Amino acid sequence: MSRFETKFAQLRTAGRKALIPFVTAGDPSLEATVPVMHALVEAGADAIELGVAFSDPMADGPVIQRSSERALARGAGTAYVLDCVRAFRQRDAHTPVVLMGYLNPVEIRGAQRFAEEAVAAGVDGVLLVDLPPEEAEAFQHAFNVAGLALVMLASPTTSPERAAMLSAHAQGYLYYVSYAGVTGADRLDTGAAGRRLQELRAAAKVPVVAGFGIKDPASAAAMAADADGVVVGSALVAALAEAGDADEAAARARAFLAPLRKAIDAA
Repeated sequence: MSRFETKFAQLRTAGRKALIPFVTAGDPSLEATVPVMHALVEAGADAIELGVAFSDPMADGPVIQRSSERALARGAGTAYVLDCVRAFRQRDAHTPVVLMGYLNPVEIRGAQRFAEEAVAAGVDGVLLVDLPPEEAEAFQHAFNVAGLALVMLASPTTSPERAAMLSAHAQGYLYYVSYAGVTGADRLDTGAAGRRLQELRAAAKVPVVAGFGIKDPASAAAMAADADGVVVGSALVAALAEAGDADEAAARARAFLAPLRKAIDAA
């Protein structure tokens, strides 16, 4: 079984929902990334989305855009990100790690090389926000050969036909973007999102998690009600941004995530 399958099976058995934090690799510092990853697991994370900084993050709002800019200025390229995962795996062999980013860094390396290097480092999946499923076949083949899951996105504007295709081909988990827009906006409609999540979960062969607009314990618990898990990104990235060193960043990560874990479990 993959780490995804093992983790979600454990959650189902326990009657719990997944909590998946997103952090940008290299922010608030190069030294903080791995300590923050471990701190998030200690605070209740079931998987981690590790952002690969990109110069034109078109799907991201200002918080993650600025985070990416800072990380790139520090030299947080793909090699650095893979080194972080490799270091994380020295202590944690079980928590799934997904690289979240854009297609360009994959194309630069080539899909096969990227996938092989990612899996060798301990990466479980990749989510490429600018790779349409209709154009993903060649990439997905290379990823499949290497054993790297291609995590796909669905949104409120996804047509029934595309939703069916995503549900059939999704790997790891299906990421539901809870509103049309960029990350970090404040427009979450949990009622509408809940109905869509129920439809997707009924059709998908993998767990369905919800992201975008989740920023605190209340919104995390509300979205988890109709999803298999939730993703929190911009609010966490903002909480880490001003950390002075790796120890402070790790402490901030724990302090931010623990109340979300408690709220989801209580709900």
